[in-house]
Amino acid sequence: MIKIPAEGFKGLKENWQNDAIASVSVAMVAMPLSLGIALASGVPPISGAISAIIGGMITTFLRGSHIAINGPAAALIAAVLAAVLSLNFGDGRAIHYTMAAIIVAGGIQVLLGLFRLGRLADIFPSSAIHGLLAGIGVIIFSKQIHVAMGTTTDASNTMGVLVDVFRELPNANPFVACISVVGLLLLIFQSKISYKLFHFLPGPIWVLVISIPFVYGFNFLESHELSFFGQPYSVGPEYLINLPDNLIDTLIYPDFSKINTMPFWVAVLSITTIGTVASLASAKAVDKLDPYKRKTNLNRDLMGVGASSMLSGAIGGLPISTVIVRSTVNVHNNAKTRWSNFFHGVLLLLFIVALSPLIQKVPLAALAVILVHTGFKLASPKVFRQAYDQGIEQLVFMISALLITLFSNLLLGIIGGIAITLIVHMLLARVEISAFFKMTFKSGSNVVHRQDGSYDMQVKGIANFLGMINLNKLLAQIPWGATVKIDLSEARIVDMTVMENLIEFKRSQENSNGKVDLTGLQHHVASTDHNRALKILTKRVQKPLSTRQIRLQDLATSNEWHFKSDVDWNTSYLRSFHFFETRPVKGKKNVMRGSYQNGYKWEAADIIFDEGLLLSSEVFMTTVQIIHLPSTITTFILEKEGVLDKIFDRVKALSGFKDIDFELYTNFSKRFLLKGENEEEVRAFFRPELIEFLEEQETYHIECNGNALMIFGNMKIAKPEEFHKMLRFSQSLVEKVSLQTA
Repeated sequence: MIKIPAEGFKGLKENWQNDAIASVSVAMVAMPLSLGIALASGVPPISGAISAIIGGMITTFLRGSHIAINGPAAALIAAVLAAVLSLNFGDGRAIHYTMAAIIVAGGIQVLLGLFRLGRLADIFPSSAIHGLLAGIGVIIFSKQIHVAMGTTTDASNTMGVLVDVFRELPNANPFVACISVVGLLLLIFQSKISYKLFHFLPGPIWVLVISIPFVYGFNFLESHELSFFGQPYSVGPEYLINLPDNLIDTLIYPDFSKINTMPFWVAVLSITTIGTVASLASAKAVDKLDPYKRKTNLNRDLMGVGASSMLSGAIGGLPISTVIVRSTVNVHNNAKTRWSNFFHGVLLLLFIVALSPLIQKVPLAALAVILVHTGFKLASPKVFRQAYDQGIEQLVFMISALLITLFSNLLLGIIGGIAITLIVHMLLARVEISAFFKMTFKSGSNVVHRQDGSYDMQVKGIANFLGMINLNKLLAQIPWGATVKIDLSEARIVDMTVMENLIEFKRSQENSNGKVDLTGLQHHVASTDHNRALKILTKRVQKPLSTRQIRLQDLATSNEWHFKSDVDWNTSYLRSFHFFETRPVKGKKNVMRGSYQNGYKWEAADIIFDEGLLLSSEVFMTTVQIIHLPSTITTFILEKEGVLDKIFDRVKALSGFKDIDFELYTNFSKRFLLKGENEEEVRAFFRPELIEFLEEQETYHIECNGNALMIFGNMKIAKPEEFHKMLRFSQSLVEKVSLQTA
């Protein structure tokens, strides 16, 4: 049983080392992002620093989450920028009016939390939210690409700004653009470089560090002109970050004098809606990453970020939200408690005070290219491909919300995305409008408690995002740790929002030693085999096997193994392995089962999982084999090690990481990274015969949770011949293991 870290000052005493080390990486990511988000939002860079510091040092004690990071969010750039532009009444006080709107928006969030309305986030269809985020990504990209090129635009709308990118390309300042190009290449290729030297500092910090030599090389410290192919271009301090020498004297105070105007309330509603949805979605996403499976109190979290936003707006800061990218960095750096968020706020304050002279040497183009990269990721082709993989209808919903956002505003974008999603659901349901809403809100779904202690839940009618509140009330009747059967056979429509919530309920129950079976979906069809795709009740259409599935089936038949191509929901056991602790599993398919001659039973399948979430999300599918052991052995992780990894072993050892080396087997120690909770037991287990065997074989990720081994190769689906090769390797491996444990 995993011991959950203590809260409060006891948790600080027990875990301060882990949390402090994690906060260093988080602060280094947060500093450039906070400054860049402020500039992109149309406010001074110090506003981003203020909100990041408050998000760490204040929000930590008000919120309901355990391991998330709070601060200014990229998702709110467009909302704040729109507020600054719409509240420009020609008196030079647009930012002051915007700060007032941020305070009112934060107050509304506090009220939403007090009235326990955090659950309202469940009714927003995920495809519409992704479309809205894609629209925000386009807005960020189109605005910041001009800063990155050293050009300007007078266009009044996003599409005009985007068109001006191509129109102004010949006028780009080469001395500014070269900083952006180098920074962008670094951000793109850093993740593809295996040497950990390039991962010692986060990508955004590398961009800032590398940009400073350009500042001195081109002498941006003084205003002058440089020639490029005979054409003069200006460079100077106006292209650098400007931070005030005295922070107190430059605080921006709110002005509520426009509270009786329509633009003010449009700004308030936009900031409230986007901030609430983004923050709650991020908080729920971080819960999936938390290795201790703790749950965020969403209502308290909403009150926490709302109250912090009010304080931030009162002194010139941005709205505060739960931020997914920085939270992901926090989790992956082994943070344990909420104190990591507090430490990151303290570090940011120290950075701003101590490094202010250095920060002022950073070119605006360096911050701009970080945001260009962020904006592109929000609206990249991969995002649309993922939506298409989830179903053609999800792509329609997403593009609709995107286009409405770009041609109107954020508020209409999310409203329009929801409306189009609802219209498509009505068309697919093929019932009258009155019947549709009756089947949604009075569906007849129910929960029955059986005499044996188990629960049966029957989902009927229209199971879509509008009915999520009622569906969650039914799920709330089921205690944690229960055995549950959820029957969807009488649901006319099951949309992606419902599927995501049911799968999350299944995950949470299984974390509490419960069991959940989803049944009845064989009576539905979908536009894709994605396990969350919108499903319509009709006659079942059997999808033919692919060429790969046929070859796998033949392989299973020839070896008397069992093969099943359908989606299998039984994935809870994977979370007992370290690799999947922070990588949410979305499902598995193409499951093959068998046993070796020595009696070891095994299962191999294509596992679909997320690497990161929301803004940093990427979906992977890899072929994994699980071998069940007849007796318990020591836990360990064995994976490929880079040439320069040893440089950082001592640093990582401070947070519980340690690479176990063997002096007599230097090639093995150079090739593999070996970790384990009990070093003495791991060394005893890895006898010379096993080490020599592994040295001769292809490199696999091998992990033992004590009761089973997990093996996989690359982060991709194995070809049938690779599949078979892995099975032969594992058979030889278990023969060695059986000798080790004999």
